[in-house]
Amino acid sequence: MTHSSRKVLAVASGGGHWEQLMRLRSALAGHDVTFATTDPAAASQHGIADAAHLPDCNQNTPIRAARCAASALALVARLRPDIVLSTGAAPGYFCLLAGRMLGARTLWIDSVANGEELSMCGKLSRRTAHECLTQWQHLADGQAVKYRGAVL
Repeated sequence: MTHSSRKVLAVASGGGHWEQLMRLRSALAGHDVTFATTDPAAASQHGIADAAHLPDCNQNTPIRAARCAASALALVARLRPDIVLSTGAAPGYFCLLAGRMLGARTLWIDSVANGEELSMCGKLSRRTAHECLTQWQHLADGQAVKYRGAVL
């Protein structure tokens, strides 16, 4: 790890969240990045053989959400990243929350699929994350939620 590089935990659920995270991969070059996802097969498709695995969950699966939150906390505690970045969904939010509690800088990028309003985790992240971004200009408030362009 070079002097200017940081330990980054980049987290996303499978599907579109993961694809958006992969679009940001070049921006993470030069850093010590650990990827985490709910879909190890998706990680393998992008040549990431050592991605951390988190249980998939959502607001309708409270037992799995509790397991995921515990797994996220354990992962962040073990890695001690300088930065936690997520494009969603709930597993990414749990990592972001754990990262914030353990002193990491945190960045939430709400999915481009959320064009009408922020996702539930996006709404939570605007209060939790150091930086919360939307990919839709009309959803930015310029303070808690900012627009810096779209990933896709």
